[in-house]
Amino acid sequence: MRIIIARLTLLCLFFLAASAQAQQDYYIDVTNNTGYTIFYLNVSPGDAQSWEEDVLGDEVIMTGDTVRVDLTGYNSPIFDVRAIDEDGDSYTFFGINVAEQDLVITLADLDVE
Repeated sequence: MRIIIARLTLLCLFFLAASAQAQQDYYIDVTNNTGYTIFYLNVSPGDAQSWEEDVLGDEVIMTGDTVRVDLTGYNSPIFDVRAIDEDGDSYTFFGINVAEQDLVITLADLDVE
């Protein structure tokens, strides 16, 4: 019995270590080509059920500007992104692979309500 418990304990430790090692750091460059100032930018893991906090804080993204958003300690490079401009209009993107692409937001991306 003692051997079984020891093996199960080692197995659990192995899975915990593998899980911790799977976390990586990512980033995404977001360019605002909407013609409007972006006031809020939410970036959430693709499997999240709700939006995470605004990553801009007190900053904004002026039209024509690019900001880099650092994404630290995630298990997947797939994220959803939502931007809200000065008029309250939103631009939502699902399933962005930040390891392979950055994001350029244009008026053509405006969410239809």
